Amino acid sequence: MSTTSFSSASFAISASFLSLKAINSKTFILFNFQNHLRCNSPPSFRPLSRKLYPVKATLLQENEEEVVVEKSFPTKSFPGNEIEEVRESRVSSSSSGLERWVIKVEQSVNIFLTDSVIKILDTLYHDRDYARFFVLETIARVPYFAFISVLHMYESFGWWRRADYLKVHFAESWNEMHHLLIMEELGGNSWWFDRFLAQHIAIFYYFMTVFMYALSPRMAYHFSECVENHAFETYDKFIRAQGDELKKKPAPKVAVKYYTGGDLYLFDEFQTDRAPCSRRPKIENLYDTFVNIRDDEAEHCKTMKACQTHGNLRSPHSYQDDDFEDTPSCMIPEADCEGIVDCIKKSFTSSQVKQNREI
Repeated sequence: MSTTSFSSASFAISASFLSLKAINSKTFILFNFQNHLRCNSPPSFRPLSRKLYPVKATLLQENEEEVVVEKSFPTKSFPGNEIEEVRESRVSSSSSGLERWVIKVEQSVNIFLTDSVIKILDTLYHDRDYARFFVLETIARVPYFAFISVLHMYESFGWWRRADYLKVHFAESWNEMHHLLIMEELGGNSWWFDRFLAQHIAIFYYFMTVFMYALSPRMAYHFSECVENHAFETYDKFIRAQGDELKKKPAPKVAVKYYTGGDLYLFDEFQTDRAPCSRRPKIENLYDTFVNIRDDEAEHCKTMKACQTHGNLRSPHSYQDDDFEDTPSCMIPEADCEGIVDCIKKSFTSSQVKQNREI
Protein backbone atom coordinates (compact mmCIF):
# COMPACT_ATOMS: atom_id res chain seq x y z
CA MET A 1 0.00 0.00 0.00
CA SER A 2 2.77 2.43 0.94
CA THR A 3 4.77 1.37 -2.12
CA THR A 4 1.80 2.14 -4.35
CA SER A 5 1.31 5.55 -2.72
CA PHE A 6 4.98 6.36 -3.07
CA SER A 7 4.94 5.45 -6.78
CA SER A 8 1.86 7.56 -7.36
CA ALA A 9 3.42 10.52 -5.61
CA SER A 10 6.63 10.12 -7.61
CA PHE A 11 4.66 9.98 -10.84
CA ALA A 12 2.70 13.14 -9.89
CA ILE A 13 5.87 15.07 -9.02
CA SER A 14 7.56 13.96 -12.24
CA ALA A 15 4.53 14.96 -14.32
CA SER A 16 4.36 18.33 -12.59
CA PHE A 17 8.06 18.93 -13.27
CA LEU A 18 7.72 18.05 -16.94
CA SER A 19 4.65 20.27 -17.25
CA LEU A 20 6.45 23.19 -15.59
CA LYS A 21 9.46 22.67 -17.86
CA ALA A 22 7.26 22.70 -20.95
CA ILE A 23 5.51 25.88 -19.80
CA ASN A 24 8.83 27.60 -19.14
CA SER A 25 10.12 26.49 -22.53
CA LYS A 26 7.04 27.87 -24.31
CA THR A 27 7.28 31.08 -22.31
CA PHE A 28 10.94 31.49 -23.27
CA ILE A 29 10.23 30.93 -26.96
CA LEU A 30 7.25 33.29 -26.87
CA PHE A 31 9.28 35.96 -25.10
CA ASN A 32 12.10 35.69 -27.61
CA PHE A 33 9.64 35.82 -30.51
CA GLN A 34 7.96 38.93 -29.15
CA ASN A 35 11.30 40.64 -28.65
CA HIS A 36 12.55 39.20 -31.88
CA LEU A 37 12.80 42.46 -33.87
CA ARG A 38 13.39 44.95 -31.09
CA CYS A 39 16.59 46.90 -31.43
CA ASN A 40 17.24 47.07 -27.69
CA SER A 41 17.27 43.31 -27.21
CA PRO A 42 20.46 41.25 -27.55
CA PRO A 43 20.86 40.09 -31.16
CA SER A 44 20.14 36.41 -31.73
CA PHE A 45 21.76 36.27 -35.14
CA ARG A 46 25.26 36.19 -36.49
CA PRO A 47 26.67 39.68 -37.06
CA LEU A 48 26.85 40.75 -40.68
CA SER A 49 30.44 41.41 -41.60
CA ARG A 50 32.06 41.73 -44.98
CA LYS A 51 35.00 39.87 -43.54
CA LEU A 52 32.91 36.74 -43.93
CA TYR A 53 32.25 37.31 -47.62
CA PRO A 54 34.74 39.76 -49.15
CA VAL A 55 33.86 41.28 -52.48
CA LYS A 56 36.37 41.35 -55.30
CA ALA A 57 36.62 44.21 -57.77
CA THR A 58 33.66 44.30 -60.10
CA LEU A 59 35.75 45.02 -63.21
CA LEU A 60 37.79 41.98 -64.16
CA GLN A 61 41.51 42.37 -64.70
CA GLU A 62 43.59 40.07 -66.86
CA ASN A 63 44.93 38.05 -63.92
CA GLU A 64 41.60 37.59 -62.13
CA GLU A 65 39.64 34.37 -62.29
CA GLU A 66 36.04 35.56 -61.94
CA VAL A 67 33.76 38.03 -60.19
CA VAL A 68 32.84 36.29 -56.94
CA VAL A 69 31.17 37.19 -53.69
CA GLU A 70 32.14 34.46 -51.27
CA LYS A 71 29.09 32.73 -49.86
CA SER A 72 28.82 32.55 -46.10
CA PHE A 73 25.32 31.09 -46.13
CA PRO A 74 24.58 27.36 -46.30
CA THR A 75 23.42 26.29 -49.73
CA LYS A 76 20.03 24.61 -49.75
CA SER A 77 19.72 21.63 -52.06
CA PHE A 78 16.60 20.71 -53.97
CA PRO A 79 15.61 17.70 -56.06
CA GLY A 80 17.70 17.56 -59.22
CA ASN A 81 20.44 19.89 -58.00
CA GLU A 82 22.91 17.03 -57.49
CA ILE A 83 22.67 16.11 -61.16
CA GLU A 84 23.10 19.73 -62.19
CA GLU A 85 26.18 20.12 -59.98
CA VAL A 86 27.87 17.07 -61.53
CA ARG A 87 27.07 18.30 -65.01
CA GLU A 88 28.36 21.81 -64.22
CA SER A 89 31.61 20.45 -62.78
CA ARG A 90 32.33 18.62 -66.05
CA VAL A 91 31.96 21.71 -68.22
CA SER A 92 33.31 24.31 -65.78
CA SER A 93 36.86 24.15 -67.15
CA SER A 94 35.73 24.78 -70.72
CA SER A 95 33.14 27.45 -69.85
CA SER A 96 35.27 29.51 -67.40
CA GLY A 97 37.14 31.26 -70.19
CA LEU A 98 33.94 32.10 -72.03
CA GLU A 99 32.29 33.30 -68.82
CA ARG A 100 35.16 35.68 -68.06
CA TRP A 101 34.88 37.10 -71.56
CA VAL A 102 31.11 37.54 -71.21
CA ILE A 103 31.53 39.32 -67.86
CA LYS A 104 34.08 41.71 -69.35
CA VAL A 105 31.75 42.52 -72.24
CA GLU A 106 28.80 43.10 -69.90
CA GLN A 107 30.77 45.39 -67.62
CA SER A 108 32.33 47.31 -70.51
CA VAL A 109 28.89 48.00 -71.96
CA ASN A 110 27.58 49.11 -68.57
CA ILE A 111 30.49 51.47 -67.98
CA PHE A 112 30.10 52.96 -71.46
CA LEU A 113 26.37 53.57 -70.93
CA THR A 114 26.92 55.06 -67.47
CA ASP A 115 29.68 57.37 -68.67
CA SER A 116 27.49 58.55 -71.54
CA VAL A 117 24.64 59.49 -69.20
CA ILE A 118 27.07 61.20 -66.80
CA LYS A 119 28.41 63.39 -69.61
CA ILE A 120 24.88 64.46 -70.50
CA LEU A 121 24.07 65.31 -66.88
CA ASP A 122 27.36 67.18 -66.47
CA THR A 123 26.49 69.31 -69.49
CA LEU A 124 22.92 70.08 -68.43
CA TYR A 125 23.39 70.42 -64.66
CA HIS A 126 26.92 71.66 -64.03
CA ASP A 127 25.63 74.57 -61.91
CA ARG A 128 22.22 73.27 -60.73
CA ASP A 129 22.86 70.74 -57.98
CA TYR A 130 19.36 70.12 -56.62
CA ALA A 131 17.90 69.66 -60.10
CA ARG A 132 20.67 67.16 -60.89
CA PHE A 133 19.96 65.27 -57.67
CA PHE A 134 16.26 65.17 -58.55
CA VAL A 135 17.04 63.61 -61.93
CA LEU A 136 19.49 61.15 -60.34
CA GLU A 137 17.01 59.98 -57.70
CA THR A 138 14.21 59.62 -60.25
CA ILE A 139 16.48 57.36 -62.31
CA ALA A 140 18.17 55.52 -59.42
CA ARG A 141 15.01 53.91 -58.03
CA VAL A 142 13.82 52.55 -61.40
CA PRO A 143 15.98 49.36 -61.42
CA TYR A 144 14.39 48.10 -58.22
CA PHE A 145 10.94 48.39 -59.81
CA ALA A 146 12.25 46.41 -62.76
CA PHE A 147 13.86 43.72 -60.58
CA ILE A 148 10.64 43.22 -58.62
CA SER A 149 8.55 43.04 -61.80
CA VAL A 150 10.71 40.31 -63.33
CA LEU A 151 10.91 38.38 -60.05
CA HIS A 152 7.12 38.41 -59.76
CA MET A 153 6.91 37.02 -63.29
CA TYR A 154 9.35 34.26 -62.35
CA GLU A 155 7.26 33.46 -59.28
CA SER A 156 4.12 33.21 -61.42
CA PHE A 157 5.80 30.50 -63.52
CA GLY A 158 7.31 28.79 -60.46
CA TRP A 159 10.86 29.56 -61.57
CA TRP A 160 11.96 31.64 -58.59
CA ARG A 161 10.81 31.80 -54.99
CA ARG A 162 13.23 33.93 -53.00
CA ALA A 163 11.43 36.30 -50.70
CA ASP A 164 14.66 37.96 -49.58
CA TYR A 165 15.24 39.46 -53.01
CA LEU A 166 11.75 40.96 -53.10
CA LYS A 167 12.07 42.34 -49.57
CA VAL A 168 15.48 43.93 -50.11
CA HIS A 169 14.65 45.42 -53.51
CA PHE A 170 11.42 46.91 -52.19
CA ALA A 171 13.32 48.41 -49.24
CA GLU A 172 15.84 49.87 -51.69
CA SER A 173 13.08 51.47 -53.76
CA TRP A 174 11.54 52.83 -50.53
CA ASN A 175 14.85 54.42 -49.60
CA GLU A 176 15.31 55.97 -53.04
CA MET A 177 11.75 57.29 -52.97
CA HIS A 178 12.53 59.27 -49.81
CA HIS A 179 15.68 60.63 -51.43
CA LEU A 180 13.44 61.84 -54.25
CA LEU A 181 10.98 63.41 -51.81
CA ILE A 182 13.84 65.25 -50.13
CA MET A 183 15.00 66.68 -53.48
CA GLU A 184 11.46 67.76 -54.31
CA GLU A 185 11.20 69.55 -50.96
CA LEU A 186 14.46 71.33 -51.80
CA GLY A 187 13.00 72.51 -55.12
CA GLY A 188 14.86 70.18 -57.44
CA ASN A 189 11.72 69.53 -59.52
CA SER A 190 10.68 73.16 -59.97
CA TRP A 191 11.48 73.27 -63.70
CA TRP A 192 9.20 71.51 -66.19
CA PHE A 193 12.18 70.47 -68.33
CA ASP A 194 13.81 68.64 -65.40
CA ARG A 195 10.63 66.69 -64.66
CA PHE A 196 10.13 65.86 -68.33
CA LEU A 197 13.72 64.68 -68.79
CA ALA A 198 13.84 62.62 -65.60
CA GLN A 199 10.49 60.90 -66.18
CA HIS A 200 11.20 59.95 -69.79
CA ILE A 201 14.67 58.67 -68.98
CA ALA A 202 13.08 56.63 -66.19
CA ILE A 203 10.57 55.04 -68.59
CA PHE A 204 13.29 54.05 -71.05
CA TYR A 205 15.54 52.87 -68.20
CA TYR A 206 12.77 50.69 -66.77
CA PHE A 207 12.17 48.68 -69.94
CA MET A 208 15.91 48.46 -70.63
CA THR A 209 16.49 47.07 -67.13
CA VAL A 210 13.63 44.58 -67.43
CA PHE A 211 15.12 43.26 -70.67
CA MET A 212 18.65 43.22 -69.25
CA TYR A 213 17.58 41.57 -65.98
CA ALA A 214 15.63 38.87 -67.82
CA LEU A 215 18.68 37.99 -69.93
CA SER A 216 21.48 38.51 -67.38
CA PRO A 217 20.75 39.50 -63.76
CA ARG A 218 24.48 39.83 -63.20
CA MET A 219 24.74 42.49 -65.89
CA ALA A 220 21.67 44.36 -64.60
CA TYR A 221 23.01 44.39 -61.05
CA HIS A 222 26.40 45.63 -62.22
CA PHE A 223 24.77 48.43 -64.20
CA SER A 224 22.79 49.47 -61.13
CA GLU A 225 25.99 49.37 -59.10
CA CYS A 226 27.58 51.78 -61.60
CA VAL A 227 24.63 54.17 -61.24
CA GLU A 228 24.72 54.00 -57.44
CA ASN A 229 28.48 54.50 -57.42
CA HIS A 230 28.08 57.65 -59.51
CA ALA A 231 25.40 58.89 -57.11
CA PHE A 232 27.75 58.30 -54.15
CA GLU A 233 30.59 60.21 -55.82
CA THR A 234 28.25 63.06 -56.78
CA TYR A 235 26.95 63.53 -53.24
CA ASP A 236 30.42 63.17 -51.74
CA LYS A 237 31.81 65.86 -54.04
CA PHE A 238 28.87 68.14 -53.24
CA ILE A 239 29.32 67.71 -49.46
CA ARG A 240 33.03 68.52 -49.65
CA ALA A 241 32.38 71.64 -51.70
CA GLN A 242 29.28 72.98 -49.89
CA GLY A 243 29.68 71.50 -46.41
CA ASP A 244 29.97 74.78 -44.50
CA GLU A 245 26.88 76.25 -46.15
CA LEU A 246 24.85 73.10 -45.67
CA LYS A 247 25.50 73.11 -41.91
CA LYS A 248 23.75 76.49 -41.65
CA LYS A 249 20.52 75.30 -43.29
CA PRO A 250 17.72 73.28 -41.62
CA ALA A 251 17.04 69.69 -42.55
CA PRO A 252 13.98 68.93 -44.73
CA LYS A 253 10.99 67.59 -42.82
CA VAL A 254 10.89 64.49 -45.00
CA ALA A 255 14.48 63.65 -44.03
CA VAL A 256 13.82 64.08 -40.31
CA LYS A 257 10.76 61.86 -40.48
CA TYR A 258 12.40 59.15 -42.57
CA TYR A 259 15.73 58.87 -40.78
CA THR A 260 14.52 59.40 -37.21
CA GLY A 261 10.99 57.98 -37.40
CA GLY A 262 9.62 55.23 -35.21
CA ASP A 263 9.57 52.27 -37.62
CA LEU A 264 12.95 51.81 -39.30
CA TYR A 265 12.48 48.21 -40.41
CA LEU A 266 12.70 49.06 -44.13
CA PHE A 267 15.65 51.36 -43.45
CA ASP A 268 17.54 48.39 -42.00
CA GLU A 269 16.30 46.02 -44.69
CA PHE A 270 18.17 47.46 -47.66
CA GLN A 271 21.51 47.57 -45.81
CA THR A 272 22.53 43.96 -46.32
CA ASP A 273 26.09 44.64 -45.20
CA ARG A 274 24.93 45.69 -41.72
CA ALA A 275 23.12 44.09 -38.82
CA PRO A 276 19.65 45.56 -38.16
CA CYS A 277 19.64 48.60 -35.86
CA SER A 278 23.40 49.12 -36.24
CA ARG A 279 22.96 52.45 -38.06
CA ARG A 280 20.80 55.20 -36.61
CA PRO A 281 21.45 58.56 -38.32
CA LYS A 282 21.22 61.97 -36.72
CA ILE A 283 19.54 64.75 -38.71
CA GLU A 284 20.25 68.22 -37.30
CA ASN A 285 20.79 70.19 -40.50
CA LEU A 286 20.99 69.89 -44.27
CA TYR A 287 24.58 68.71 -44.06
CA ASP A 288 23.53 65.65 -42.04
CA THR A 289 20.82 64.96 -44.61
CA PHE A 290 23.23 64.79 -47.53
CA VAL A 291 25.77 62.80 -45.53
CA ASN A 292 23.14 60.13 -44.86
CA ILE A 293 21.94 60.12 -48.46
CA ARG A 294 25.56 59.61 -49.56
CA ASP A 295 25.96 56.77 -47.06
CA ASP A 296 22.72 55.21 -48.34
CA GLU A 297 24.17 55.15 -51.85
CA ALA A 298 27.25 53.36 -50.52
CA GLU A 299 25.00 50.69 -48.97
CA HIS A 300 23.18 50.29 -52.30
CA CYS A 301 26.54 49.75 -54.00
CA LYS A 302 27.43 46.97 -51.57
CA THR A 303 24.09 45.26 -52.06
CA MET A 304 24.27 45.47 -55.87
CA LYS A 305 27.80 44.10 -55.78
CA ALA A 306 26.69 41.16 -53.63
CA CYS A 307 23.78 40.46 -55.98
CA GLN A 308 26.17 39.79 -58.86
CA THR A 309 26.86 36.38 -57.37
CA HIS A 310 23.70 34.38 -58.00
CA GLY A 311 21.75 33.41 -54.88
CA ASN A 312 24.01 35.35 -52.49
CA LEU A 313 21.60 38.11 -51.43
CA ARG A 314 19.91 37.69 -48.07
CA SER A 315 17.75 39.96 -45.97
CA PRO A 316 19.47 41.22 -42.77
CA HIS A 317 16.38 40.17 -40.82
CA SER A 318 16.57 36.61 -42.15
CA TYR A 319 19.29 35.82 -39.61
CA GLN A 320 16.78 36.43 -36.85
CA ASP A 321 14.17 34.29 -38.58
CA ASP A 322 16.52 31.29 -38.77
CA ASP A 323 15.82 30.39 -35.13
CA PHE A 324 12.08 30.23 -35.81
CA GLU A 325 11.98 28.38 -39.13
CA ASP A 326 9.27 25.84 -39.72
CA THR A 327 10.05 22.16 -39.81
CA PRO A 328 11.36 20.86 -43.16
CA SER A 329 8.09 19.02 -43.83
CA CYS A 330 6.21 22.34 -43.77
CA MET A 331 8.64 24.27 -45.96
CA ILE A 332 8.04 24.88 -49.67
CA PRO A 333 11.19 24.21 -51.73
CA GLU A 334 12.54 27.32 -53.43
CA ALA A 335 12.78 27.36 -57.19
CA ASP A 336 16.12 28.68 -58.32
CA CYS A 337 17.28 30.00 -61.69
CA GLU A 338 19.24 32.87 -63.15
CA GLY A 339 17.74 34.75 -66.08
CA ILE A 340 14.88 33.68 -68.29
CA VAL A 341 17.05 31.40 -70.45
CA ASP A 342 18.32 29.55 -67.37
CA CYS A 343 14.77 29.34 -65.98
CA ILE A 344 13.41 27.72 -69.15
CA LYS A 345 16.35 25.32 -69.33
CA LYS A 346 15.96 24.22 -65.71
CA SER A 347 12.19 23.83 -66.06
CA PHE A 348 12.76 21.26 -68.80
CA THR A 349 15.61 19.63 -66.91
CA SER A 350 13.57 19.27 -63.71
CA SER A 351 10.66 17.73 -65.65
CA GLN A 352 12.98 15.21 -67.28
CA VAL A 353 14.52 14.29 -63.92
CA LYS A 354 11.02 13.81 -62.49
CA GLN A 355 10.05 11.53 -65.36
CA ASN A 356 13.23 9.46 -64.93
CA ARG A 357 12.49 9.04 -61.22
CA GLU A 358 8.97 7.88 -61.95
CA ILE A 359 10.34 5.31 -64.38
